[in-house]
Amino acid sequence: QFRSWMHTPEALAKHHITYNAKFLGSTEVDQPKGTEVVRDAVRKLKFQRHIKKSEGLKIPKVELQISIYGVKILDPKTKDVQHNCQLHRISFCADDKTDKRIFTFICKDLESNKHLCYVFDSEKCAEEITLTIGQAFDLAYRKFLESGGKDVETRKQIGSLQKRIQELESENSELKKQLHNLEEQLMISQVSPAGGVSVKAPPTDIFDMVPFSPGAVLTPVPANNGTSTAQLLARPAKSNAGKDLFGAEPFDPFICGASEFPPDIQSTLDEMQEGFKMGLTLEGTVFSLEPLDDRS
Repeated sequence: QFRSWMHTPEALAKHHITYNAKFLGSTEVDQPKGTEVVRDAVRKLKFQRHIKKSEGLKIPKVELQISIYGVKILDPKTKDVQHNCQLHRISFCADDKTDKRIFTFICKDLESNKHLCYVFDSEKCAEEITLTIGQAFDLAYRKFLESGGKDVETRKQIGSLQKRIQELESENSELKKQLHNLEEQLMISQVSPAGGVSVKAPPTDIFDMVPFSPGAVLTPVPANNGTSTAQLLARPAKSNAGKDLFGAEPFDPFICGASEFPPDIQSTLDEMQEGFKMGLTLEGTVFSLEPLDDRS
């Protein structure tokens, strides 16, 4: 410790120290530390700032919250966290001796695993902010020694676990969507619970009716529109032989025996049959219903 610190240990350990500054931005660097490394980064971001200023864009103001856990960069109005630079990822911190308003630090990015140099502009507090970050480092290192290194390692593990939890939650959400889609497809396919085979509906006409067939028995089944229609079940061919639509024997007066009708009806039928035979003979047909010797 090269000088007395500006803040109490409790202020940085239990709370945080707040500063306001202008944020020039961040840029990737190829080394985790070094004066020349940050000098090149400052030069690059200053040049970009001049270009934006010529375009009428102002340098955004930010709020810095410094503690033994890291440096948070927030929007001063909404308090939304723009960057959370954990202290164990910060590898270098310095203020610019040629420009007393500029200070910077290098932090390893959690997502890309690249080293980024953050550059700020503070008209009066550049050196003070740098010393406050240095004090946070000193307190964090002392706490690390007292805990035997377990505290910092625990925070690293917690950070890794939190990231893994987010990944698993995202995967779980995607699997739920896929499961929901499969359930919808299963309901549409109308799979029977017993055999798992789809019930094929009988073909219907334009009125959603099953076509009628005289040789079939109708049994009600659910139609495509949810109403009840009829399913055709074919009768055995043997049972339909010699019967009409209603299951009765067809009527033929010429092949019925005399005993099948009452006397008066039988007599009328005989007269009709005799007249029919005479009419065929008179017209000169080549066939007859009775032998020729019975015509005399």
